[in-house]
Amino acid sequence: METQFRNRHDAGKFLAGKLKHLANDPDVIVLGLPRGGMPVAYEIARKLNAPLDIFIVRKLGVPIYEELAMGAIASGGVRVLNEEVVRKLGITPRMIDAVASEQECELERREHEYRGDREPLDVTGRTVILADDGLATGASMRAAVQALRKRNPARIIVAVPVGAAETCEQFEKEVDEVVCGRRPEHFGAVGEWYQDFTQTTDEEVSELLDRPVLAHEHKNN
Repeated sequence: METQFRNRHDAGKFLAGKLKHLANDPDVIVLGLPRGGMPVAYEIARKLNAPLDIFIVRKLGVPIYEELAMGAIASGGVRVLNEEVVRKLGITPRMIDAVASEQECELERREHEYRGDREPLDVTGRTVILADDGLATGASMRAAVQALRKRNPARIIVAVPVGAAETCEQFEKEVDEVVCGRRPEHFGAVGEWYQDFTQTTDEEVSELLDRPVLAHEHKNN
């Protein structure tokens, strides 16, 4: 087995090295998927001298079978549906609206808790790096990609320190660039690749968003 990352910050620094071709590019924005993706995204943004923000995705579970996703909602009022699941199970627009309404409340709560009064970064025409702490099935990342695409970025780059080889390969067909730092033959679970995989807290996410990442911010603080 390859060496484990010490923690998510260590993994983010490692991943930033794989993305150094994007350093100091004024078009680049880094978005972290909460909560575990934020420490990774913070280290990437700091190393690349790029703005950092959060991109929240909430799964829309099928009523009664909540583990099955019929879609997702994301930051900025974006809704993505899995039309095949909706059609096969005969899910009505009213049912979708009911589930979406519930998840929108949670998404708004998290947006406010993490970001406060700060507006989300405008990704239109930008190169967006979507970062998480790992890719297993890729369900959350896939929902994030679909939702982000509706906000018209120029390019989408999926970046993770470690991912299942098959999942990383699937994303190569779906986005402009995929940076899976490690693609172990026997993947298991994301947490197996970290010495410390303690859950990232809401407080940590908020604190990371408040930290300066751009060079001029460091000078002014």
